Amino acid sequence: MNLGTLLRRHARFRPNHTAVVFQDSRLTYLKLHKSVNRLSNAFLGQGIRKGDKIATILPNCLELFEIYWAVAGIGAVVVPLSPLLRGSGLATLLRDSDTSMIITNKAFVEILDPIRGELPAVRSDRYILTDCTGIEGYRNYHELKNIASDQDPEEIEISDHDPYNIIYSSGTTGLPKGIVHTHYVRAMYCMIFSSAYRISPESVILHSGSIVFNGAFLTLMPAMFVGATYILHPQFNAEKMIETIEKERVTHVDVVPAQVIALLNSPKFASDALKSIEMFLCLGAPLLKEHKDELNKRLPGRFYELYGLTEGFVTILDKNDYAAKPTSVGCPPPFFEMRIVDENRREVPKGTVGEIAGRGPILMPGYYKRPDLTSKAVADGWLYSGDIGYVDEDGFLYLVDRKKDMIISGGINVYPKDIEEIAARHTTVREVAVFGIPHEKWGETPVAAV
Repeated sequence: MNLGTLLRRHARFRPNHTAVVFQDSRLTYLKLHKSVNRLSNAFLGQGIRKGDKIATILPNCLELFEIYWAVAGIGAVVVPLSPLLRGSGLATLLRDSDTSMIITNKAFVEILDPIRGELPAVRSDRYILTDCTGIEGYRNYHELKNIASDQDPEEIEISDHDPYNIIYSSGTTGLPKGIVHTHYVRAMYCMIFSSAYRISPESVILHSGSIVFNGAFLTLMPAMFVGATYILHPQFNAEKMIETIEKERVTHVDVVPAQVIALLNSPKFASDALKSIEMFLCLGAPLLKEHKDELNKRLPGRFYELYGLTEGFVTILDKNDYAAKPTSVGCPPPFFEMRIVDENRREVPKGTVGEIAGRGPILMPGYYKRPDLTSKAVADGWLYSGDIGYVDEDGFLYLVDRKKDMIISGGINVYPKDIEEIAARHTTVREVAVFGIPHEKWGETPVAAV
């Protein structure tokens, strides 16, 4: 299953359908395909080959979207990194991933320059900027792309098990964990979630969160699979999101709890403006029941909730199940299995609290270069989540707590140890402990006891 074939197909059979919208740019599938071909050929011209890692340090932009599809066609591996990373933390992930090319923008030059000496695997001519020229030591993305051919690159054999991306999650140990997703895993994202969310070729998907995080792929991959329209915002803004939904007749959106709260508090949030919506998906962290109730009162019959791990397991609360199971996070999709286990990983009866374990077709092959951590998370094909919950008599999952100390703030994982390490550098700090407390807007926020 080669993800690179998707755009080629849509360019042939629905060339004039709008593929992606970003600010003032609107690309049809034919135009997107040709643009992505240029980028694929530019990569090949720079010596990038199958299996080579291309790291991105970018905010939401059309260039990042194109990179996701350009690597697919040539068998390269994309490593999307958060623009929030800095210093040694950034250098560690770039080295750990064996990155051989870095694509970023001018805002990151002063952050990258001090660590370039720590990245011997990245050739000096493989630092690429998307938004400017004339900066010493960096090449321009658009100049490289525009001189390349827009024809399909030479066909490269890509198997189901070839890696497509590495998504980093540092974990509560503070050690880098690069979660590998293969072409097969992402193809399963295409098929499973387009079915679960009822995404069709005429759907219009809007995403306003960062597409460097795995949650973005839950709608991005299905959209490109069926040939729908994908609208990407530079960043989240409640009023702008509502305006876009009304103007573009958006059918599917995915948001984290902090964004749900912002939308509910917006004076523009009204059923008439949002009448085109068919799916309002909340993911990334549990949504408080009071917010679920308010959302379903004002926008009935569209709410979905997803619980999941980037490593490869999900449950989905369907819009038709919300009324009967409002506090549940749903059940596994077809071809997935779930069980609740005790400390010895033995299955417990329904209604009994234990650790959530699951398996299914989107399970990662492992953490990049970390078989030790892989064996702790996955055993006999089962992924052990570290999260605590129970299932009811109907097989629906209910979350109780997190086994680990991870804090989820605004849908983003915040790891106490990372903050503790920084605080401990201060000469007046003897001991520090970081933990999460409830926050009305962000769900949780970290607090340090010094």
